[in-house]
Amino acid sequence: MGVMSGTEIKGEPKSRLPRDERRAQLLVAALEIFTSSGYHAASMDEIAERASVSKPVLYQHFPSKLDLYLAVLDLHIDSLVFAIQKAIASTRDNRSRVKATIDAYFGFIEGEGEAFRLLFESDMSVEPQVRERLERMTYDCAVAVSAVISADTGLPKDESMILAIGLIGCAQISARHWLEKGGKIDRSGASALVTSLMWRGISGFPLTK
Repeated sequence: MGVMSGTEIKGEPKSRLPRDERRAQLLVAALEIFTSSGYHAASMDEIAERASVSKPVLYQHFPSKLDLYLAVLDLHIDSLVFAIQKAIASTRDNRSRVKATIDAYFGFIEGEGEAFRLLFESDMSVEPQVRERLERMTYDCAVAVSAVISADTGLPKDESMILAIGLIGCAQISARHWLEKGGKIDRSGASALVTSLMWRGISGFPLTK
């Protein structure tokens, strides 16, 4: 016909996605670029190209590269925290709770290894807004664990919280090590080892019932 329709402008996709779907597409592209290039080397041009959108479209959703980075973090922090909370609520047997919690960390790594690297290995952890989010993630996970510890042992809130922080820290560092070593131990074996370590520690606190 010789006349281009409004949805066929160069650089734009032929069909417009709903806003939520477009945002999800941009977050996936951003995660890929941030983990492969690092925050500082990544460019909005590169992210827009990976997502097959124009740069103005990208900026319509995220006004800056930092806003985009924080949105990626928020998405995956929420995913991990939800997985931990779900694991803790999945059973009333405490040994099974420990196992489910460790499995949640290793499952997150196996399914979202790039996101785990972004959360725990990025040099952006010195950025105040990033650090605040990572601290909140650890805190939210520990709150769920400490509530069980306090209810079952009768320990005061502060004592239960420091034990929970220790358990969460052990899980995070062990899972990170497993990821860095390329999974030389299979997931179930690694998870079982960490579960055994943590259970032998926490089970030494007697139940109140």
